[in-house]
Amino acid sequence: MTAVKLDVRPIEASLSFKSMAHDALKRAITSMNIYDSNQELRLDERQLSADLGISRTPIREALIRLEQEGLVRSVPRRGMFVVRKTKKEILEIITVWAALESMAARLITLQASDAEIASLRALFTDFETHEPRLRIDEYSEANIRFHQSIVNLSRNHALIDTMDNLFIHMRSIRRRTISEDDRVTRSIIDHMNIIEALERRETDRAERLVRQHSLDLAKHIEKHVTYLE
Repeated sequence: MTAVKLDVRPIEASLSFKSMAHDALKRAITSMNIYDSNQELRLDERQLSADLGISRTPIREALIRLEQEGLVRSVPRRGMFVVRKTKKEILEIITVWAALESMAARLITLQASDAEIASLRALFTDFETHEPRLRIDEYSEANIRFHQSIVNLSRNHALIDTMDNLFIHMRSIRRRTISEDDRVTRSIIDHMNIIEALERRETDRAERLVRQHSLDLAKHIEKHVTYLE
């Protein structure tokens, strides 16, 4: 039997380096707290090449791909920068996130196991006897894991993939704002109410609480945040 002939090109020797460079840079960028300061986040190809131990060609190709994905942007005669959104753009992202995460909550009530839902409560066990405001960094990490888990427990891969592109900004802006205007206290109350609704399989209530939780973040940013202007 004659095999089908595909229209393919020889694989470049540098292809694996390009792919690995892309993955390494994407992991690094998505783990950054990109709104921690107002300083521009410029990337240095030469430094990245030295850090990764590869030539600048796969680095440059990886950065082009990251730019297509919206994580970095090229500024003529200045270089490549990690993308930070404006206040207006952040508010738009939160609106989309609120819609998608609330749908994730709906799906959890319909198909997640009791053990999976219980894992959400376990994230905050340490804060039942310790004041979250006194352990703000630890609580901030638990807060991020909580929202990640809500998305992942939806088991909807299209939804998860869509939210993955928003997560770098949602995670960073939540991390910066959690200590502002006593948001940490309201945050943990919201989380407990959301978990209770999920445990009771109260689909409409869980969806509504998750959506409002994000929209309250948008209200806070709109009213109090000036460092995104």
